[in-house]
Amino acid sequence: MKRAEGTPYPRSGERTRVPGERTIAADRSPAPVSIGSRTVRAGGTEENVMAGRRSGKPAPRSISGPQAPLVWKFGGTSVGDQERVLAVAERMVAAQRSGRGVVAVLSAMGKSTDALVAQAAAISPNPPLRELDALLSVGEQISCALTAMAIASLGGHAVSLTGAQAGIRTDATHGSARMLGIDPARIRKALDDGAIVLVTGFQGESSDGDTTTLGRGGSDASAVAVAAALGARECEIFTDVPAVYTADPRVVPDARRLATIRPQEMLELAEAGAGVLQPRSVELAMAHGVDIHLRSSFGTEEGTWIRGGAGDFEVAGTATVAGVAHRRDEHLYSVDAPVTAVAAALAGRGLALGAVVPGAGTVVAVTVPGADPAAVAAALDAAAITLLGREDLGSVGVVSLGLARAPEVPASTLDVLAAAGITPRLVTTTPSRVGVLVAADRVDDAVRALHAALVGGESAGAGATAA
Repeated sequence: MKRAEGTPYPRSGERTRVPGERTIAADRSPAPVSIGSRTVRAGGTEENVMAGRRSGKPAPRSISGPQAPLVWKFGGTSVGDQERVLAVAERMVAAQRSGRGVVAVLSAMGKSTDALVAQAAAISPNPPLRELDALLSVGEQISCALTAMAIASLGGHAVSLTGAQAGIRTDATHGSARMLGIDPARIRKALDDGAIVLVTGFQGESSDGDTTTLGRGGSDASAVAVAAALGARECEIFTDVPAVYTADPRVVPDARRLATIRPQEMLELAEAGAGVLQPRSVELAMAHGVDIHLRSSFGTEEGTWIRGGAGDFEVAGTATVAGVAHRRDEHLYSVDAPVTAVAAALAGRGLALGAVVPGAGTVVAVTVPGADPAAVAAALDAAAITLLGREDLGSVGVVSLGLARAPEVPASTLDVLAAAGITPRLVTTTPSRVGVLVAADRVDDAVRALHAALVGGESAGAGATAA
């Protein structure tokens, strides 16, 4: 989709007419964004904007027009070394010189976050989460500072902002904080001053002034939230993959590349293990009317647009399988405690309880989808809950909207696995996904069999759009 080029970001005091929208002043109070059930405005006042959605009224679309800057996000691989940092800087400078304001949210360079986690673990097996957040937030600050220097070397001007400086406010849940709102006043001022604005992803600031982090992949959510706060309809996420596929192409070589996919389908694939986007970023995009364009940072070709459209009418009645996602590391934990206590212990560390399998007495087996086993063990230990054992498995997820009206999809999923000689350890269903735990060494076999039977490869034809 080709987007019309905008005019330069307006200076304070100018007024801009947005086609099809109301007239807005460029020197208006900073646009608020609600993350959750509140809208947080400059000055700390709040307004509930969710009531209309609960009453069935459509969510308001964000204002877009010449005043809205480009909002980009670059992942860790995209800024993984000096050469790539310079390439990203060149892309930003070129966009600004074409007349667009540019705001970029950056991840930490390469695997630097993993290195920081390892350093923390070498000091303490269970470090205080507040201090861990203070440590991990450094990675994104390094990326932004170096990229600002690269932009300066190209004759441009950039300003790097931490999450707090960019106005990102969160709750106090260290390690998996939730964004409460964004005041983009400082971002807007920097744009007005002619700067490219670089925002540290993955982090914000709690009400008591502490640095918080948003969890693994949180830079995706940061970027979409910043786009919403600035009134942008689109957020481009640059990564090391060219598009979204119907399965991981490293496992299924003929997986179909998608030109577009519905947000609901992308959310389900992300929840099932597709690592191209953090689920929270898709939720935010759906809530605030932001289209996501996921594309490669190493080229100029179009990637995949995650957006709704006219084709969504009665979409839940279809039985189309959008894709197959997987995790090679999924676990079934056995504990001797009431399930309510287990859920509370996990929630205290920002972890979500998955499936529950009752055992004898108070023994239960539970899943914690996508969670690191060390984090689960730490959460249980903090609540004095004994971990009896852990079964190391993998998971596959078949995504199809409207499964309640498509019972053939779960049935076919189990038939395909049986034909491949793969025994499910646990099966769960939601209205849009069939999830199956299998032996870890059979995950790839399961993905290939399910994709071949339920989705088909490039030779199947109409794979450009997830129907």
